[in-house]
Amino acid sequence: MVAIGRNEGERLRRCLASARAHAGTLVYVDSGSTDESLAIAESLGAAIVRLDTDRPFTAARARNAGFRTAVQSTPAVRYVQFVDGDCELQTAWIPTATAWLDGHADHVAVFGRRREREPERSPYNLLCDLEWDVPPGEVLHFGGDVLLRRDAFEAVGGYRDDVIAGEEPELSVRLRARGGRIRCLPEEMTLHDAAMTRFGQWWHRTRRSGYAFALGAALHGAAPERHWVRETLRPWVWAAGPLLGMALSALLLGPAALAFLAVYPVRWLRLLALPGEGMRVRALRATALVVGSFAELHGQLGFLRDRLLGRTPRIIEYK
Repeated sequence: MVAIGRNEGERLRRCLASARAHAGTLVYVDSGSTDESLAIAESLGAAIVRLDTDRPFTAARARNAGFRTAVQSTPAVRYVQFVDGDCELQTAWIPTATAWLDGHADHVAVFGRRREREPERSPYNLLCDLEWDVPPGEVLHFGGDVLLRRDAFEAVGGYRDDVIAGEEPELSVRLRARGGRIRCLPEEMTLHDAAMTRFGQWWHRTRRSGYAFALGAALHGAAPERHWVRETLRPWVWAAGPLLGMALSALLLGPAALAFLAVYPVRWLRLLALPGEGMRVRALRATALVVGSFAELHGQLGFLRDRLLGRTPRIIEYK
Protein backbone atom coordinates (compact mmCIF):
# COMPACT_ATOMS: atom_id res chain seq x y z
CA MET A 1 0.00 0.00 0.00
CA VAL A 2 1.17 3.54 -0.77
CA ALA A 3 -0.02 6.39 1.45
CA ILE A 4 0.84 10.01 0.73
CA GLY A 5 0.58 12.99 3.02
CA ARG A 6 1.73 16.30 4.38
CA ASN A 7 1.16 17.29 8.01
CA GLU A 8 -1.66 14.77 8.51
CA GLY A 9 -0.68 13.92 12.10
CA GLU A 10 -3.20 11.64 13.82
CA ARG A 11 -5.09 11.19 10.56
CA LEU A 12 -1.97 9.51 9.19
CA ARG A 13 -1.74 7.28 12.25
CA ARG A 14 -5.26 5.99 11.60
CA CYS A 15 -4.46 5.58 7.91
CA LEU A 16 -1.32 3.49 8.35
CA ALA A 17 -2.68 1.49 11.27
CA SER A 18 -5.72 0.50 9.20
CA ALA A 19 -3.49 -0.83 6.42
CA ARG A 20 -1.06 -2.93 8.43
CA ALA A 21 -3.27 -6.02 8.57
CA HIS A 22 -3.54 -6.47 4.78
CA ALA A 23 -0.67 -4.53 3.22
CA GLY A 24 2.29 -6.73 2.39
CA THR A 25 4.36 -3.59 1.89
CA LEU A 26 3.50 -0.32 3.60
CA VAL A 27 5.00 2.83 2.08
CA TYR A 28 4.51 6.39 3.26
CA VAL A 29 5.54 9.29 1.01
CA ASP A 30 5.96 12.62 2.76
CA SER A 31 5.80 16.00 1.01
CA GLY A 32 7.63 18.23 3.45
CA SER A 33 5.71 17.68 6.69
CA THR A 34 6.67 19.82 9.66
CA ASP A 35 4.54 17.94 12.20
CA GLU A 36 5.03 14.46 13.70
CA SER A 37 3.97 12.60 10.52
CA LEU A 38 7.39 11.07 9.86
CA ALA A 39 7.73 9.81 13.43
CA ILE A 40 4.25 8.29 13.25
CA ALA A 41 5.03 6.49 10.00
CA GLU A 42 8.30 5.15 11.40
CA SER A 43 6.60 3.90 14.57
CA LEU A 44 4.12 1.93 12.48
CA GLY A 45 6.82 0.25 10.41
CA ALA A 46 6.20 2.03 7.10
CA ALA A 47 8.95 2.46 4.55
CA ILE A 48 9.38 6.22 4.34
CA VAL A 49 10.03 8.21 1.19
CA ARG A 50 10.85 11.89 1.64
CA LEU A 51 10.29 13.93 -1.48
CA ASP A 52 13.10 16.39 -2.07
CA THR A 53 12.47 20.02 -2.89
CA ASP A 54 14.14 20.15 -6.30
CA ARG A 55 10.70 20.09 -7.92
CA PRO A 56 7.28 21.25 -6.72
CA PHE A 57 5.33 18.79 -4.59
CA THR A 58 2.37 17.09 -6.25
CA ALA A 59 0.24 14.14 -5.19
CA ALA A 60 1.06 12.52 -8.55
CA ARG A 61 4.78 12.75 -7.93
CA ALA A 62 4.35 11.36 -4.41
CA ARG A 63 2.32 8.37 -5.61
CA ASN A 64 4.85 7.54 -8.31
CA ALA A 65 7.69 7.64 -5.78
CA GLY A 66 5.75 5.41 -3.44
CA PHE A 67 4.94 2.97 -6.21
CA ARG A 68 8.60 2.62 -7.14
CA THR A 69 9.53 1.89 -3.54
CA ALA A 70 6.71 -0.64 -3.17
CA VAL A 71 7.69 -2.68 -6.23
CA GLN A 72 11.36 -2.56 -5.32
CA SER A 73 10.50 -3.94 -1.90
CA THR A 74 8.07 -6.56 -3.25
CA PRO A 75 8.99 -7.33 -6.89
CA ALA A 76 6.19 -9.88 -7.29
CA VAL A 77 3.42 -7.50 -6.24
CA ARG A 78 0.43 -7.50 -8.65
CA TYR A 79 -1.77 -4.81 -7.13
CA VAL A 80 -1.01 -1.52 -5.41
CA GLN A 81 -3.48 0.26 -3.16
CA PHE A 82 -3.10 4.03 -3.15
CA VAL A 83 -4.63 5.94 -0.27
CA ASP A 84 -4.49 9.55 0.90
CA GLY A 85 -3.01 10.08 4.34
CA ASP A 86 -6.24 11.57 5.68
CA CYS A 87 -8.16 8.37 4.93
CA GLU A 88 -8.67 5.20 6.95
CA LEU A 89 -9.07 1.90 5.12
CA GLN A 90 -12.07 -0.24 6.01
CA THR A 91 -11.13 -3.69 7.29
CA ALA A 92 -12.65 -5.73 4.48
CA TRP A 93 -11.67 -3.51 1.58
CA ILE A 94 -8.29 -4.91 0.48
CA PRO A 95 -9.34 -8.60 0.45
CA THR A 96 -12.62 -7.72 -1.28
CA ALA A 97 -11.03 -5.51 -3.93
CA THR A 98 -8.15 -7.86 -4.73
CA ALA A 99 -10.54 -10.80 -5.03
CA TRP A 100 -12.69 -8.79 -7.44
CA LEU A 101 -9.72 -7.92 -9.65
CA ASP A 102 -8.59 -11.55 -9.54
CA GLY A 103 -11.89 -12.47 -11.15
CA HIS A 104 -12.07 -9.65 -13.70
CA ALA A 105 -8.93 -9.55 -15.83
CA ASP A 106 -10.30 -6.79 -18.10
CA HIS A 107 -10.46 -4.31 -15.21
CA VAL A 108 -7.39 -2.32 -14.20
CA ALA A 109 -8.71 -0.39 -11.21
CA VAL A 110 -11.38 -0.66 -8.52
CA PHE A 111 -12.52 1.61 -5.74
CA GLY A 112 -15.38 1.60 -3.27
CA ARG A 113 -17.42 4.01 -1.20
CA ARG A 114 -15.38 6.73 0.43
CA ARG A 115 -17.24 8.32 3.31
CA GLU A 116 -16.59 11.49 5.20
CA ARG A 117 -15.69 10.84 8.84
CA GLU A 118 -17.70 13.71 10.33
CA PRO A 119 -20.25 14.94 7.78
CA GLU A 120 -22.31 16.49 10.54
CA ARG A 121 -19.44 18.70 11.72
CA SER A 122 -19.83 21.28 8.95
CA PRO A 123 -21.73 21.81 5.70
CA TYR A 124 -18.40 21.55 3.86
CA ASN A 125 -17.73 18.06 5.22
CA LEU A 126 -21.26 17.08 4.22
CA LEU A 127 -20.63 18.30 0.68
CA CYS A 128 -17.57 16.03 0.55
CA ASP A 129 -19.63 13.05 1.66
CA LEU A 130 -22.17 13.75 -1.08
CA GLU A 131 -19.35 14.03 -3.62
CA TRP A 132 -17.99 10.61 -2.64
CA ASP A 133 -21.37 8.91 -3.29
CA VAL A 134 -20.60 7.30 -6.67
CA PRO A 135 -23.13 4.71 -7.90
CA PRO A 136 -21.58 1.23 -8.17
CA GLY A 137 -20.74 0.04 -11.67
CA GLU A 138 -18.34 0.81 -14.47
CA VAL A 139 -17.07 4.40 -14.35
CA LEU A 140 -14.77 6.71 -16.29
CA HIS A 141 -12.34 7.60 -13.55
CA PHE A 142 -11.30 7.11 -9.93
CA GLY A 143 -10.06 9.34 -7.12
CA GLY A 144 -7.16 9.30 -4.70
CA ASP A 145 -8.04 6.00 -3.03
CA VAL A 146 -7.87 3.15 -5.55
CA LEU A 147 -6.54 -0.38 -6.06
CA LEU A 148 -4.59 -0.59 -9.34
CA ARG A 149 -3.04 -3.40 -11.34
CA ARG A 150 0.71 -2.96 -11.29
CA ASP A 151 1.24 -3.95 -14.94
CA ALA A 152 -1.44 -1.56 -16.21
CA PHE A 153 -0.02 1.27 -14.11
CA GLU A 154 3.48 0.66 -15.43
CA ALA A 155 2.26 0.33 -19.02
CA VAL A 156 1.02 3.93 -19.08
CA GLY A 157 3.93 5.36 -17.10
CA GLY A 158 2.02 6.00 -13.88
CA TYR A 159 0.76 9.40 -12.87
CA ARG A 160 2.01 12.55 -14.55
CA ASP A 161 4.28 14.22 -12.00
CA ASP A 162 3.46 17.71 -13.26
CA VAL A 163 -0.33 17.47 -12.93
CA ILE A 164 -1.10 19.42 -9.76
CA ALA A 165 -4.84 18.64 -9.63
CA GLY A 166 -7.07 16.01 -11.21
CA GLU A 167 -4.18 13.59 -11.64
CA GLU A 168 -6.35 10.54 -10.96
CA PRO A 169 -8.91 11.19 -13.74
CA GLU A 170 -6.02 12.05 -16.08
CA LEU A 171 -4.45 8.65 -15.38
CA SER A 172 -7.87 7.04 -15.82
CA VAL A 173 -8.11 8.46 -19.34
CA ARG A 174 -4.81 6.84 -20.33
CA LEU A 175 -5.70 3.52 -18.71
CA ARG A 176 -9.01 3.38 -20.58
CA ALA A 177 -7.29 4.34 -23.85
CA ARG A 178 -5.40 1.05 -23.57
CA GLY A 179 -8.64 -0.89 -23.10
CA GLY A 180 -8.65 -0.98 -19.30
CA ARG A 181 -11.91 -0.77 -17.40
CA ILE A 182 -12.58 0.90 -14.05
CA ARG A 183 -15.14 -0.26 -11.51
CA CYS A 184 -16.78 1.27 -8.48
CA LEU A 185 -17.72 -1.47 -6.04
CA PRO A 186 -20.58 -1.10 -3.54
CA GLU A 187 -18.36 -1.99 -0.59
CA GLU A 188 -17.10 0.53 1.93
CA MET A 189 -13.50 1.52 1.15
CA THR A 190 -12.25 4.43 3.27
CA LEU A 191 -13.19 7.05 5.83
CA HIS A 192 -11.97 10.48 4.76
CA ASP A 193 -11.29 13.34 7.16
CA ALA A 194 -11.64 16.60 5.26
CA ALA A 195 -11.64 18.64 8.49
CA MET A 196 -13.22 21.59 6.64
CA THR A 197 -14.86 24.03 9.00
CA ARG A 198 -14.35 27.33 7.18
CA PHE A 199 -15.72 28.73 3.94
CA GLY A 200 -12.20 29.61 2.79
CA GLN A 201 -11.15 25.95 2.92
CA TRP A 202 -14.09 24.92 0.79
CA TRP A 203 -13.39 27.75 -1.67
CA HIS A 204 -9.76 26.67 -2.15
CA ARG A 205 -10.78 23.05 -2.62
CA THR A 206 -13.38 24.03 -5.23
CA ARG A 207 -10.89 26.39 -6.88
CA ARG A 208 -8.55 23.42 -7.21
CA SER A 209 -11.33 21.53 -9.00
CA GLY A 210 -11.66 24.37 -11.48
CA TYR A 211 -7.94 24.26 -12.14
CA ALA A 212 -8.15 20.48 -12.59
CA PHE A 213 -11.00 20.79 -15.09
CA ALA A 214 -9.06 23.27 -17.24
CA LEU A 215 -5.87 21.23 -17.07
CA GLY A 216 -7.67 17.98 -17.87
CA ALA A 217 -9.42 19.55 -20.85
CA ALA A 218 -6.12 20.95 -22.12
CA LEU A 219 -4.57 17.47 -21.99
CA HIS A 220 -7.44 15.28 -23.19
CA GLY A 221 -10.22 17.59 -24.36
CA ALA A 222 -10.05 16.56 -28.01
CA ALA A 223 -12.55 14.10 -29.48
CA PRO A 224 -13.47 11.41 -28.81
CA GLU A 225 -12.56 11.67 -25.11
CA ARG A 226 -13.65 15.29 -24.56
CA HIS A 227 -12.28 14.95 -21.05
CA TRP A 228 -13.75 17.61 -18.76
CA VAL A 229 -14.65 19.97 -21.59
CA ARG A 230 -18.17 20.37 -20.28
CA GLU A 231 -16.93 20.93 -16.73
CA THR A 232 -14.51 23.56 -18.02
CA LEU A 233 -17.23 25.45 -19.88
CA ARG A 234 -19.70 25.35 -16.98
CA PRO A 235 -18.29 28.19 -14.82
CA TRP A 236 -17.85 30.42 -17.85
CA VAL A 237 -21.54 30.00 -18.65
CA TRP A 238 -23.00 30.11 -15.13
CA ALA A 239 -20.57 32.41 -13.29
CA ALA A 240 -18.93 34.69 -15.86
CA GLY A 241 -21.77 34.68 -18.42
CA PRO A 242 -24.39 36.76 -16.55
CA LEU A 243 -21.78 39.27 -15.36
CA LEU A 244 -20.41 39.67 -18.86
CA GLY A 245 -23.91 40.02 -20.29
CA MET A 246 -24.76 42.70 -17.76
CA ALA A 247 -21.54 44.62 -18.49
CA LEU A 248 -21.96 44.51 -22.26
CA SER A 249 -25.59 45.60 -22.18
CA ALA A 250 -25.31 48.24 -19.46
CA LEU A 251 -24.84 51.14 -21.88
CA LEU A 252 -27.91 50.18 -23.88
CA LEU A 253 -30.22 48.99 -21.11
CA GLY A 254 -29.06 51.02 -18.15
CA PRO A 255 -30.31 49.64 -14.81
CA ALA A 256 -32.35 47.04 -16.70
CA ALA A 257 -29.08 45.23 -17.42
CA LEU A 258 -29.19 44.03 -13.81
CA ALA A 259 -31.79 41.53 -15.00
CA PHE A 260 -28.90 39.32 -16.10
CA LEU A 261 -28.20 38.68 -12.42
CA ALA A 262 -31.53 36.85 -12.15
CA VAL A 263 -29.76 33.89 -13.72
CA TYR A 264 -28.22 33.06 -10.35
CA PRO A 265 -31.39 32.69 -8.24
CA VAL A 266 -33.20 31.02 -11.13
CA ARG A 267 -30.43 28.45 -11.41
CA TRP A 268 -30.50 27.93 -7.64
CA LEU A 269 -34.24 27.24 -7.75
CA ARG A 270 -33.83 24.78 -10.62
CA LEU A 271 -31.10 22.92 -8.74
CA LEU A 272 -33.21 22.93 -5.59
CA ALA A 273 -36.04 21.21 -7.49
CA LEU A 274 -33.86 18.27 -8.53
CA PRO A 275 -34.88 14.99 -6.87
CA GLY A 276 -32.73 13.66 -4.07
CA GLU A 277 -32.31 13.95 -0.33
CA GLY A 278 -34.32 16.24 1.96
CA MET A 279 -34.77 19.96 1.52
CA ARG A 280 -31.73 20.85 3.68
CA VAL A 281 -29.35 18.75 1.61
CA ARG A 282 -30.84 19.92 -1.70
CA ALA A 283 -30.53 23.55 -0.61
CA LEU A 284 -26.91 23.02 0.45
CA ARG A 285 -26.03 21.31 -2.82
CA ALA A 286 -27.77 24.01 -4.90
CA THR A 287 -25.95 26.76 -3.03
CA ALA A 288 -22.60 24.98 -3.42
CA LEU A 289 -23.11 24.56 -7.16
CA VAL A 290 -24.06 28.20 -7.72
CA VAL A 291 -21.31 29.66 -5.52
CA GLY A 292 -18.85 26.97 -6.53
CA SER A 293 -19.03 28.08 -10.16
CA PHE A 294 -17.21 31.25 -9.12
CA ALA A 295 -14.55 29.25 -7.25
CA GLU A 296 -14.09 27.00 -10.29
CA LEU A 297 -13.77 30.07 -12.50
CA HIS A 298 -11.12 31.39 -10.10
CA GLY A 299 -9.21 28.13 -10.52
CA GLN A 300 -9.46 28.23 -14.29
CA LEU A 301 -8.21 31.80 -14.41
CA GLY A 302 -5.24 30.60 -12.38
CA PHE A 303 -4.61 27.86 -14.92
CA LEU A 304 -4.75 30.35 -17.80
CA ARG A 305 -2.39 32.70 -15.96
CA ASP A 306 0.13 29.91 -15.42
CA ARG A 307 -0.03 28.88 -19.07
CA LEU A 308 0.24 32.41 -20.48
CA LEU A 309 3.13 33.38 -18.20
CA GLY A 310 4.89 30.04 -18.42
CA ARG A 311 4.75 29.68 -14.64
CA THR A 312 5.38 26.40 -12.85
CA PRO A 313 2.06 25.53 -11.21
CA ARG A 314 1.90 25.01 -7.46
CA ILE A 315 -0.44 22.70 -5.59
CA ILE A 316 -3.60 24.27 -4.20
CA GLU A 317 -4.04 23.22 -0.57
CA TYR A 318 -7.13 23.72 1.56
CA LYS A 319 -5.93 22.39 4.94
